[in-house]
Amino acid sequence: MIAAVTPTPASLILASTSRYRQELLARLRLPFAIESPEVDEAALSGEDPQALARRLAVAKAHAVAQRHPQALVIGSDQVATLDGVTPIGKPGGPQGAREQLRAASGRTMRFHTALCATRAADGFERVDCVDTRVRFRRLDEAEIERYIALEEPWDCAGAAKSEGLGIALLEAIDGDDPTALVGLPLIALGRMLREAGLSPLRG
Repeated sequence: MIAAVTPTPASLILASTSRYRQELLARLRLPFAIESPEVDEAALSGEDPQALARRLAVAKAHAVAQRHPQALVIGSDQVATLDGVTPIGKPGGPQGAREQLRAASGRTMRFHTALCATRAADGFERVDCVDTRVRFRRLDEAEIERYIALEEPWDCAGAAKSEGLGIALLEAIDGDDPTALVGLPLIALGRMLREAGLSPLRG
């Protein structure tokens, strides 16, 4: 259940319709609104995965901030790669999930989760990118089939929902912030909110 969401106008807006990001932001217990940024997420030719994530996080935040200049707007984007090279998107369905998990078996997936907090009225802006390395166990077909039947991870890059049954697919997670892997790095966001004067622990 997502709590603490208010209609616009608001002092804090999440530029995302992702239920995962909404649930994460709600943990901070600050009232916020949600709004779709409607940004083209296609990569530029030769664009580095981390650069893509950062560019899209900024673009999403700016798109909504233009409409709500007094609000602090949060934009985020995540790009996953296999062995640091091959981009991995959302599987979209059972066959895509099978293919992604077969490819990931025994290998490392890297998640670049970028974050932008911006407020047009006073020019406040902070941008960060948190990287997480996820090492998969060697998976057999029976494990893959049972997992996708139970979890249905169609909207999760790499098909591994670490906050759910996907944790059973993994050998290790290496990163500074476990929430980054889910889609919104709350440690980095907490720092940005404090700098913007919206600390969740100061009321």
